[in-house]
Formats: sequence, C-alpha cells, structure tokens
Amino acid sequence: MRRTTFRTMAATAAGLTLAATAATAQAAGPDPDDDVAGADRYPAGLLQAMTDDLGVSRERAVERLDFQDDAAAAQERLREQLGDDFAGTWLDPERDRLYVATTSGAADAAVRAAGGRAVDARYSLDQLEGWAADLGDDAAAAAGVTGWHVDVRDNTLVVETLAGSDARAGVDDALAAAGVPSGAVTVSTTTERPRVLDDVVGGNAYYIDGASRCSVGFAVTDGFVTAGHCGSAGDPTSQPEGTFAGSSFPGDDYGYVQVGPGSTPVGAVNDWAGGQVAVAGAEPAPVGAQVCRSGSTSGWHCGTVEALDVSVSYAEGTVDGLIRTDVCAEPGDSGGSLLAGDQAQGVTSGGSGDCTSGGTTFFQPVGEILDAYDLTLVTG
Repeated sequence: MRRTTFRTMAATAAGLTLAATAATAQAAGPDPDDDVAGADRYPAGLLQAMTDDLGVSRERAVERLDFQDDAAAAQERLREQLGDDFAGTWLDPERDRLYVATTSGAADAAVRAAGGRAVDARYSLDQLEGWAADLGDDAAAAAGVTGWHVDVRDNTLVVETLAGSDARAGVDDALAAAGVPSGAVTVSTTTERPRVLDDVVGGNAYYIDGASRCSVGFAVTDGFVTAGHCGSAGDPTSQPEGTFAGSSFPGDDYGYVQVGPGSTPVGAVNDWAGGQVAVAGAEPAPVGAQVCRSGSTSGWHCGTVEALDVSVSYAEGTVDGLIRTDVCAEPGDSGGSLLAGDQAQGVTSGGSGDCTSGGTTFFQPVGEILDAYDLTLVTG
C-alpha cells in the first residue's frame, strides 16, 4: 500500500518546477496592515482569516507565519540528519516552539542547533509509519474503523473507531496481523464517520458532467488539481470547461483537470474577502502549523495541522497519506485549496462536522498529485 511521508512530500516539493503568473488582485482602499511590520509578505485576506478564526492580531499572525516557514525547513533538515533516531516534529504556535522527538539523547545537540526542543520517544517515525502502512486492508475491513494515523506528540499509532460500534476485536486482529506492539497503539472513538465532500465546490467552483459541483485546488500550467472523488478520467467539466485527465480514488484522492484554451490558470487562491492569496510554492508544513482552507461552500477558514500521513476509511474505501486538520469544511468544498501562509499544502478530501459546530477535515497532499501526473505548479 502506498505511503506518503514527511520525506517523500519534501522531496516532491523540492523537485517542483514553479512557473510564475500575473500578480493577484488587491482590494481597493487603505491597507489595514500598513502599521504591521512584515505584513506585506502575506495577503491581507489570509491575515484577516487568521484573525477571525484563530483570534490572533495581524501582528501575531505575521509572527506565526514567519516562524512556521523556518520550522518547516528545520524539520526536513533534522529528519535527514537524525535518520533512524528521528521520531517526528510538531509546533507550539502559542510559544513559537519547534519540538523534535528522538529515540536517542545523542541527537539533542543537533535539535538545539536547529532551534528545536528535544523530546524523548520510544519509537522512531519510520517504525510508526511502517506499522500504519502494514495495517492496510485489515484495518479498513474492520467494522467501525474510520481511520488511523501517527500521533507524533504521543509517539503512538492512533486507530479511530465509531462510538458505539463493536470494532475492538477487529482492531486487535488487524494490529496483531501487522505486528504492532500494544504499547505503540491508542484506540480512540469518534461520533461521525468521515465523508467525501462531493456535492458542491471549493477554491472557485467548477461543475462535473453538468451534474455535481467541486472546488479548484491549485493551478497547474494547463489546468488544475482537485479531489479524485469529484470525477473520473474523461469526465467533462464546466466553469471552467475542461476534462478530467486523471483521477485516483480511493487509495488516493486526487484528480487532474485539463482546461481549454479559453481558460487561464492563475497561481492564486480565492480568499473570499474580495482578493486572492498568491501561491509561492509547496513546502510541506509540520504538525502544529496553522493553515487556511478555501472552498466555495463555506469560504475561507483556518485551523491547525493535527497529523500527517493519515489513513481514512471512507464508505467508498480507504485513502492513505492524508493531512488531518481541525479546519472546518462542508459538502462542496471538496478539491479546494489548503495553504500554510503562501505554501500549497493539499486539496480538500473529506471529513466530519461543519463550519457551524466545527469539525475535522482531511487533505490530499499537493506534492503527490504534482508528482503523479508530472505537473508544474503555477505560482503568483
């Protein structure tokens, strides 16, 4: 079964060829960020969404985004440096701290040199990700299992089950078959099974086969990427007119739409405040990073990355390698854009809850889509 790890996402992002497009539109009137140092590095709509959803000032939003950029780069250097001793990273956005879990005290000096704080761990990230992959079809087939992922903070593999279901026996059988030590597992419950958000759109809307609606994720040179569950290869789209050139779901949840000559891909995301957020690249963000999602049903919402390389068991089948967040989303936001600052992270896959009560939303990492179809991300 395919896995997407920190390392593979970073390698994919580093290998992208990035093409520039025209600058994004700016809303008229005085700039509310004129007095905030560094605010010109980020779109006003992005900073406003962080203020609205995360309760931070614009100045604090700029500080957090700067810190996250540095932490994302440090994360990849440390994984390469520490090798088998690396057990994952996460952020404390309130204190601007990068925590690095390691299985050896000998790694502490390297962590401190990178500006991080070392945390002792029993299992390496490679071990935990290996067990997560080995669960595979056995966990997906167990009644009541809704997904599984690595929790880097607790250094465990988390298996999620529906509350009230008789899932424990199936979970135990799947764990035993995968050879996962009992001390490496946490079984938790959730009240709602994740679902694909497939009946309307996100980013900007587009329509599939004249019947359903989904969201543009990110522009590529001849079209855009989106969620795979939105359409199958050969399906026509409108607004913009195009055709699904590729699609994978379940297993993955990504699609690639080629558009006609009348459409111009733009390296930007709708901020639903009269402007756009320019996309500058696709550097993967760590656990704990604060991110924002654009979708045509519910608009622009922000939250935090909770886990990476997550497996989710939808009714249609299991999807692996997803990003788990506490950003809300609703049906029709599928395929829409997830950003960390100006860095593309993924496209909306599915989740639970809504933007009134809150929820959990999963995203297909964008680097894997670009790699799968040899696409070039358009930047603004």
